[in-house]
Amino acid sequence: MLEMKVPSPGESISEVEIAEWLVETGDWVEKDQAIAEVDSDKATLELPAEEAGIITLMAEEGDAVAVGAVVCLIDTEAKRPASANKPKAEVEEEKEEVPNPNPVAVKTASVAKETYAKDVPSVSAKKMMDENGVSKFQGTGKDGRVLKQDVVNAMAAGFSPEATSGWGGTRDTERVKMSMLRRKVAERLVAVKNETAMLTTFNEVDMKPIMDIRAKYKMKFKEQLGVNLGFMSFFTKAVTEALNHFPAVNGMIDGKEMIVHNYADIGIAVSSPKGLMVPVVRNAERMSLAEIEAEIKRLAIKARDGKISIDEMQGGTFTITNGGVFGSMLSTPIINPPQSAILGMHNIVERAMVVDGEIVIRPIMYVALSYDHRIIDGKESVGFLVKVKEMLENPERMLFGAKDPVEVLLGL
Repeated sequence: MLEMKVPSPGESISEVEIAEWLVETGDWVEKDQAIAEVDSDKATLELPAEEAGIITLMAEEGDAVAVGAVVCLIDTEAKRPASANKPKAEVEEEKEEVPNPNPVAVKTASVAKETYAKDVPSVSAKKMMDENGVSKFQGTGKDGRVLKQDVVNAMAAGFSPEATSGWGGTRDTERVKMSMLRRKVAERLVAVKNETAMLTTFNEVDMKPIMDIRAKYKMKFKEQLGVNLGFMSFFTKAVTEALNHFPAVNGMIDGKEMIVHNYADIGIAVSSPKGLMVPVVRNAERMSLAEIEAEIKRLAIKARDGKISIDEMQGGTFTITNGGVFGSMLSTPIINPPQSAILGMHNIVERAMVVDGEIVIRPIMYVALSYDHRIIDGKESVGFLVKVKEMLENPERMLFGAKDPVEVLLGL
C-alpha cells in the first residue's frame, strides 16, 4: 500500500487545502494521473498519482492538510479492472452496437436531433440575456432558436418571473468558504494598506499613435511573428524604459535597506477562475514587443488553466494591471508586496482634447501609479508616469532610449 503525501509546493508554504478530488475512493488510477487539485496561499496545483492502483481517499474537500501529510492510499498490488484495459473509444463503440428493441425510440431521437436549436439562444441573444439576467424563454427563429429580437421584445413587454435567472424574490443566504488563495490575498491587501505609505498619482495618455501603429502593422506582425500586437507589450516596454530612468520605482524595502533592481521583472495581473494572479515576465527590458506578447500569452493561458507554477509568480519587481478590459475608467490599484509600485491601465474612451489650439477628439486612457511614499518621492512618481506617457505617445522613442529620433540622428 503506497501512502501519498502532500509535496511541498514551494518555500514558506507549510499547508495546502484540498480544493477538489478528481477521483473517488475505489477508483483505479494510472501513474501520473491528476487525482486532486490543491490550493496553497499562492497558487492552485494538480496532485498526480505516484503509482497505478486502487485509490482510497484520506482527506475531504476543503480540508487543510500539512505538507508531508498522507492524503490518500494507493493499493499498487490490486488487480487492474477489466474496464481499465479498454480504450475509451472501444467502450463507446460497444455502447453504440447495443441493439435497440424499440424502433420508435430511435425515430424520436432523430427528430430531437433535427430540432436541437429549440430554445437555444444565438450568440448575440445569449450576450443580451446574460446582461439582463434572463435564463430562458421560447424562441421564434429557425427550429425554435432564440434570436436577439426575441430578447428585445421580451424586455419591451416585461419579463415573467419564470424568465428571470432567479435573482431576488427570496430571503435566502448562502455561505461559501473562501479558498486559501483568496484568504491569503485578503491578508496581503490589508497588510499593504496598514504597512505602506501608499499614494496614487494619475495622468492621461493619447492612445492614437499606438492605435495607428496597430492598425497598420497588426496583420503583418501576426503573420511574421505569430502573435497578436496588443497594448500590453507597448506598456511593458514603456515601463521598463521609465524604470531605467527612475530606479527607486523598481525598488523595495528590506528592513532598514532599500533594494534597487538592475533588471525589470514585470508582473502582469491576469484574471483566472481561481481569482487574480500575477505571473512574471522575466527581464522584460531585454525583450522585443513580440517576445513580450508571446510570454504574456503563455503565462495567461497557464493561469487560466490552473497550471501556472509558483516560481512563475514570484520575484517580480513591478506590476501592471489592466482594469480597462472590464470597463474600468479610473482606479487606485493596490501595490503588490514586496514591490513598491504598480501601474493601472484603464479603458480607452474618445474625449475632447486641445491640440495646437484646436479641439479634437482623441482616444484617451487614464493611467494610475500607486507607490510607496517611504522610498518613492512625489517627484519620482510623477516623473515616472510622465515618462511612460511620453513613450506611449511617441512609440518610436522606445527604439532610441527615450530620445527623439532626430536627436539621435544629429548626435545630440
